Amino acid sequence: MPLYYEDKLEGSACAGMKEDLGECLLQSDCVLQEGKSPRQCLKEGHCKALRYSFFECKRSMFDARSRFRGRKGY
Repeated sequence: MPLYYEDKLEGSACAGMKEDLGECLLQSDCVLQEGKSPRQCLKEGHCKALRYSFFECKRSMFDARSRFRGRKGY
């Protein structure tokens, strides 16, 4: 579930999504119960929706059409 950060520092366009993805990975059963690293859990396919949303947000930064439509994300 995405969290909306109103009082966070705005370091980049996708900072909120990046933080949500990190929280999702750290709270997943893969990390907590199996003791694997978040990078390994990401490769195994945990938090797919947030990973895809973060990718789309980063990709929209390079898209020339986003100047008119606005960036994807929060």
